[in-house]
Order: sequence, then structure tokens, then C-alpha cells
Amino acid sequence: MSDKSLIIDDLLPACEDALASSEILLAKIKDRVGELVVRDGRVDSKLIDNEQFAAHGLSWAATYVEALRQMHGWGGRLQVAGNFGELEQLILQAAYGEYLSQLYGGIALSQVEIIRPRDMGLTSKDTHGFFTDGVKKLIDGGNTNTVRMRIAALICEGADSGYFGHAGLDDEMLEMVRDQFRRFVNEQVLPDAHEWHLKDELIPMEIVEQMAELGVFGLTIPEEFGGLGMGKMAMCVVTEELSRGYIGVGSLGTRSEIAGELIRLGGTDEQKEHYLPKIASGEILPTAVFTEPGTGSDLASLKTRGVLEDDVYKITGNKTWITHAARSDMMTLLVRTDTDEPGYKGLSMLLAEKPRGTDADPFPADGMTGGEIEVLGYRGMKEYELGFDDFEVSASSLLGGVEGQGFKHLMATFESARIQTAARAAGVAQSALELGLSYARERIQFGKPIIEFPRVAGKLAWMAVETMVAKQLAYFAGREKDSDRRCDIEAGMAKLLAARVAWSNADNALQVHGGNGYALEYPISRVLCDARILNIFEGAAEIQAHVIARGLLAGRN
Repeated sequence: MSDKSLIIDDLLPACEDALASSEILLAKIKDRVGELVVRDGRVDSKLIDNEQFAAHGLSWAATYVEALRQMHGWGGRLQVAGNFGELEQLILQAAYGEYLSQLYGGIALSQVEIIRPRDMGLTSKDTHGFFTDGVKKLIDGGNTNTVRMRIAALICEGADSGYFGHAGLDDEMLEMVRDQFRRFVNEQVLPDAHEWHLKDELIPMEIVEQMAELGVFGLTIPEEFGGLGMGKMAMCVVTEELSRGYIGVGSLGTRSEIAGELIRLGGTDEQKEHYLPKIASGEILPTAVFTEPGTGSDLASLKTRGVLEDDVYKITGNKTWITHAARSDMMTLLVRTDTDEPGYKGLSMLLAEKPRGTDADPFPADGMTGGEIEVLGYRGMKEYELGFDDFEVSASSLLGGVEGQGFKHLMATFESARIQTAARAAGVAQSALELGLSYARERIQFGKPIIEFPRVAGKLAWMAVETMVAKQLAYFAGREKDSDRRCDIEAGMAKLLAARVAWSNADNALQVHGGNGYALEYPISRVLCDARILNIFEGAAEIQAHVIARGLLAGRN
């Protein structure tokens, strides 16, 4: 039965009022942080480094406000469509109640770092006006224990059918795509994913081939080059569902997405015609070869050399954390082709073909060696260190045919890569929620299922709320990208929040499992390991917050 008494009166207007107040608060934070790090109209690199805590607090505050804005929009769309049911209304008010409280009282940058308004230069006078009627109403009644208990009861009712609130996609085609990939994951991935993880083996080629048939690798590649020509929203939906089953499966498409985006945006006509159809069909499995030992996110310090000799680039150097390197057929390889140009200017991107490796001989190419990096999770494609010693790549493989454009090419893919990572994180968060809820409904302690204990139910309810927030922020970034609008900040916010939600959900779902969650036989142990990487790759949380802050303070908001 429905319990409408818990729903705040005039919920959407209250959220609108609270959102406006949050935007005013954010503007004050931006002004105060700007006073600390902006000089002569520009962000001073030394000052923003010194004031990282405040600057990153600005990024998180802005991410929360954008999340509230997107949740309000989600609620409005559902109301118009007649889908704004009890669960959806409670999710909306709980999200507002919690995030508004944190905007005023403190946001967790990590488990050991809490940023409060005063840390970003605000005074009590600045925050005094924050408590409008809408803010007070939502903080007082939005995320109470009683509300969380009701959310827990509602997600229990919908769990068997996979209903945790209406996603609000507003697109029949995307709903069909979601249903198709949900069935694929339930039938082909979930039954075996944990075994692949425990055995630390590559995702079977049969699964890769089925994904190719479903169009995963050509999802956003234009139809003229053999792809499906769909947008980033479709990419979000597909990636989320695949990652719900296993992050390795969800991430298989990332390599094709990055390679396809690089070639579509920066390749010559010949490169597009040759590579894009083969990537779309799965004939070519690409891998991204960017990171080096000792450089991490500092790509300007990249040292791997590419020397042109007689129409052949000879590659010398080392790369690390290269995903799916052995079984791939082509590397998008970032190298330094001009040692006289400092930093980013001397970098070029090569489309370096190589033979597909086997278990017996993972790297059969001349001039190329590799060794596996054993990892806690994210195992289905394996990680490698690579060494190059006069490895030869045809000069015709230079992306775009012009040297010195490598970093520019790579930057053009960052928005899509981070949107997809946000979708992967949302899928992992959903997986943790489902595993935690399933266990809580089945586990009997003291004569009743542990879901009936408020601390357990409350954890699961908040997991459901914040998973929806993460999804809506990822969808927003996807829609911005599909509209051909610059969305580096939006993509960064989506990735920043979703990665934290995935880890929080996995950690709490393991806590719900108790000691059993620490046992390898339970899938939540895998999901915990998989979730942890999301705060690190595609821009560690600290790097991501820094990039967002610079973007906001440079005038993009």
C-alpha cells in the first residue's frame, strides 16, 4: 500500500526553491575560492595547488548542486509523463534532504576529508540566507529514518522485477536497448562473471563475439562506417547494464569507444574507412596505450619515443596499466615524436597494429614485450606493462597524418571517456545495491530477515537514492554531449560522483553481508574490488576535482 503521508507537500516547488538557494550558496563559494586562486583574471597554478582543499571543495559543491538540478529535472519529467510515483518522490526528497544538509554541514571529499563552507572562505553571514522555506522543509523531512524505511520497503517490492525507480529516459528506443542488454547480462554474464573473476581469466571470446553482434563496439560509430550511429545516451544505457553484470564486460566497449572517437574526430579519410568498420564489427579489438611508469596523469612528461626512419616509426620506451593489451589487435599509442618540443607539443598518436596474442605467447610482435600486472579486481581483460625496443609502426598510422597533435587528439576523447566511466560506475553501484538487497532479504538473524533491521534497511535505501542520483548526472552529461555542447565539467562531475557512489555502495553492501561478504565465494567481494578502481582511472578523484575547479573558475559554469 502507498503511504503518501511521508511525501513532502508541494515537493517539486520545494525542490525548486532549495535549488535556487543552493545556486546562490555555490556562487558565494566560487567567489571566495576565486579570491584565493585567481589573479589578473586567470587561475594561478601555484595558488590553486596550494589551495587544493578549498578548490576541490568548490568542485564537490558544484557537483552536488548540479546533481540536485538534474534530480529536480528528473522529477519534473516523471510528473509530466505520469511516472512520478511514491518511490520516485521519496528518492527525490531524500536526495535533496541529504545533499542540502551536506552543502551546509560538510561534504566528504574522502573518508578522512570533510569540506565545510568555512573551509572555502564562507562566513556565517554568507550561509545565513541558505535556509529558505524549501531548504528547511527538505532538510527536516526529506531524508528521515521513516522515509528511508519506506524506500527500503518499496525497493524490496520491486527487486524481483529489477525496479528501483523509473529512470526517466523519455525515449522508447533507449528503453528497448536497456531491456535488450539487461536480458543479455542476466542470461550470459551474471551466471559466470564471478567465476571469471576468481580464476582471473579473460572474458571468453564467445561473450566478446555476442557483444559484437549486439553492436556494442560500434554503438557510437557512424552508420556510414558500419556502426549503429547512436548517441552517448545510448552508450550510457548499454555501459551501465553491462557493468551491472561485470565491470570487465562493461569496459570492453570503452577501448572501442576511445579508439573510434580518436579516429572519427582526428583520423584521415583513409584511416576512418579502414579502421572504423573493423572496430564496429569487433574484427579489431583496440587498446589504449597512454600511461607510462612514473607519469600517471602527467602526460606532459611522457618519454616513449617514436623516431621516423624510412616511412616507419621505431618505438622505444615503456608503458604501464595497459588494459586488454595481449588480446588486442591495434593500439592507440601515444608517443613523443619531437624531443625538441617540450611538454604536450611533441606528442603524437599512432594507430599501431599488432598480432593478437595467445595464452602461450601473449606478445608475439617483434620489438614488443609485456608482463601481466596482477590486480585485485577489474580482471576480465587483464592489465599489462609493455616494453618497446624498435617496435615498428608504419608512418601511415600517424593519426591525422600530422605530428604533434597527440595530446589534442586525446583531449577530444576525454568527455566521452569520462561519461562512459560514470555509466560504468552507475552499473557497479546498481550491482552492489542488488547484491546487498538480495542478501538482506534472505539472511535470517534473530528470527527475521536482516532487511527488517533499520540500520540495514537504511543503508540499502540510501544506496538506491544515490544510485539514481549518479545515473541522472551521467545521463545529463550524455545528453549534453549528444547536443554537441562542451561538457568537460559536466562529464567530470558525473564521473566524480558516480565513482564515489559505486565504492560507497559496494562497501555498504559488503557490510550488509557481514563476514560472508569477506568470503571470496560471495560476488560482493568482487564488486568491492571492482568498484575501488573507479576513483582512480580516467582521472583520479583528486585530479578530476582539480580539473573541475579550474574549469569553473576560468568562467565555465
